[in-house]
Amino acid sequence: MLLSLILSGMLLGGCERLGIPDFTKSSANAEADGKAIGGACRHAGRAIEDCYNLNPGAQRAAIFAGWREMNDYMAEKNIAEVEPKVPPPAPTVEEKPAPKPKRSTEKKNEEPLAEDADKAEQPDDNATADTPTARRRRHSAE
Repeated sequence: MLLSLILSGMLLGGCERLGIPDFTKSSANAEADGKAIGGACRHAGRAIEDCYNLNPGAQRAAIFAGWREMNDYMAEKNIAEVEPKVPPPAPTVEEKPAPKPKRSTEKKNEEPLAEDADKAEQPDDNATADTPTARRRRHSAE
């Protein structure tokens, strides 16, 4: 029994060597990184929102805690902000995919569009200005 306890203790103690992450260590590292990021942002004179946008993977609460601690420290010691020499990266703009055509080009060439265009240009004599004009629905050929 004693031997099995010793062996199980050795196996559990070697979890880091097996590549199994320790939750407490990883969360402590993430919080320390967030505080460091927040402190560096405040020292560089960046707003907290800019700091969040520049570091989307970091914990927001940790960034704010580091920013606030650095703000208090700088106010207490009368430390001026340091102008960053490297400009912040340009915000990434997600490209939207091009809209898919609703109708194929072959179908457009086969259908006469002039009749529809003539009907759309001529207003209905019975329609009043308050009522909307009726629209024709197009059904896709599936």
